[in-house]
Amino acid sequence: MEIIKQFELSKEYLESLRYAIENEDLEFIVESFDGVNVADIASILDELSMEESIYVLRAVDRQMAADILIELDDNTLFRILKEFDEPEIASYIELMDSDDGADILKLLGEREREDVISHFQDKLKSDQVLDLLRYEEDTAGGIMAKEFIRANKNWNIIQTINEIRRQAENVEKIYSIYVVNNRQQLLGRVSLKKIILAGENTKIEDIYDEDVISVPTFMDQEEVAAIMRKYDLESVPVVNAKNKLVGRITVDDILDVVQEEAEEDIQAMAGISGDIEESDSVFLISKARLPWLLIGVIGGLMGAKIIGFFEDGLNKYLALASFIPLVAATGGNVGIQASSLIVQSLASKSVFDDTPLQRFVKGLLIALINGVVLGAFVFGVVVFLYGFEPIFGVTVGVALFCVVLLASFMGTVTPLVLNRFGINPAIASGPFITTTNDLLGLTVYFGIAMLLLKL
Repeated sequence: MEIIKQFELSKEYLESLRYAIENEDLEFIVESFDGVNVADIASILDELSMEESIYVLRAVDRQMAADILIELDDNTLFRILKEFDEPEIASYIELMDSDDGADILKLLGEREREDVISHFQDKLKSDQVLDLLRYEEDTAGGIMAKEFIRANKNWNIIQTINEIRRQAENVEKIYSIYVVNNRQQLLGRVSLKKIILAGENTKIEDIYDEDVISVPTFMDQEEVAAIMRKYDLESVPVVNAKNKLVGRITVDDILDVVQEEAEEDIQAMAGISGDIEESDSVFLISKARLPWLLIGVIGGLMGAKIIGFFEDGLNKYLALASFIPLVAATGGNVGIQASSLIVQSLASKSVFDDTPLQRFVKGLLIALINGVVLGAFVFGVVVFLYGFEPIFGVTVGVALFCVVLLASFMGTVTPLVLNRFGINPAIASGPFITTTNDLLGLTVYFGIAMLLLKL
């Protein structure tokens, strides 16, 4: 049994590793990595320079180097690949699962990709990787692996075990044995337990389970993740339009998808466009953040215009200015809360989900309760704690009540509308709703003040 060493990166070790690299001490590098998970080694490379990282990759054995490359983020991996020649990249890809090899090739330009493929020595691996490159990146076909074990329904147990032994050389993890007919169409699956317990002459068609969940190659990766999560699957077979078994997706592939989608939603909710990493260049990060920041600035300037429009009223009742931050902050918070719940429900769809109208009515009722409570609370504080006139307390309380209703409406409806038109609803939860609610909130606040305070 392989023992994985618990690893903690320290400054002392990093200094020792850099010293070993500088002095070409291969023995120290290899021994210090013995038993360490490749994911931990990949995190070490993030702390090294490009030259040092290349030296480490070439110091360890090629299988470990290939496994480390898989764990690197795309930006680091791309920069490292630029330092390798085509035969070297090909030699690493041949040691990976087909889906990981295809992902690496997708990072390269078309000409580089063809050059790498031309240096493959393993024809089976070459065919598998080339087949995966045909599929869209965010589909089941794009994330599936070609390494899996299949058994023909007409085989007996002896034939099946011999074939499993042969096929298992290229399959790292065995979750299920998929059963196919002579046309390679998926019929079902059979467990290893049934194969082991069955008699030697028993045929697979007599013991396999027809109840198998599969996904088509064109299915979006998010839908695949939802299916695997719903049915608690460790792997799922992938079939083409003719129900021919063409690959499988394992739980580790789906974990990557879930993490990727979560990061995209978090960035969208924060108002960051594009797939950005902290390690990216200053220019790229600024480019991703600026659009929404500009929208926020424009919204702020428009808000200043709205306040300027009511300047005479403010001069007459200066205390109104004191509660502008309260109105703006409450509207923004309510809008983000409402939109976050809607985005969450859209991401975890169910056949029993509420209709858009039901969601809207539910959001309205919640807003009514929150609005009444917050409005009454603010009225009490303004009148009894701050000592303002009751009419002023009513003005601020009613304005806050209306702002809560309006912000909740915007936070509920905007993600639903965006989702209806196929736009990621997460983008509605950040600066867009906050800025919109600020402007609408100020307008409502001063509008109610004009009516009640006769500004």
